[in-house]
Amino acid sequence: MGKTASFFKALSDQTRVSCLLLLSTERELCVCELVEALDAPQSLVSRHLAQLRASGIVEDQRRGQWVHYRMSPDLPQWALEVLEIVGRAEAESEEIIEARRRLASMLPRPPGRCDER
Repeated sequence: MGKTASFFKALSDQTRVSCLLLLSTERELCVCELVEALDAPQSLVSRHLAQLRASGIVEDQRRGQWVHYRMSPDLPQWALEVLEIVGRAEAESEEIIEARRRLASMLPRPPGRCDER
C-alpha cells in the first residue's frame, strides 16, 4: 500500500482520528493520557497508535515504562493540511470536546503516571 493510501486508511477510524486531533493540539501525549481522554481500553488505544506509527503519521518515544507519542515531523505538507481540515471539522464534535475535558481533568498528572514528562 502506498503512503497516501496508508495515510487515508489511518483516518478511516474515529479512535485514530481522535488520537491525532489530541496529539495535534497537545504536541505529545503518553498512552495513559490518551486512554483517559478517550475513555477506552489501553489495548485498543495502543493498537490504533501502532497503526498510526506504522503509517508514519506519529512517532513514539519510550521513557521508562511510559510510551509517549507525537506527530511525525516528517509528514508532508499535504498531510498536515488534511489533518488541519479534519481537525476543524471534528473540533466541535461531542467526542472530541469530552476527550479534551477528560484530558484537562488529569492535570496535574497523578504521581507515578507519565511523571517523566
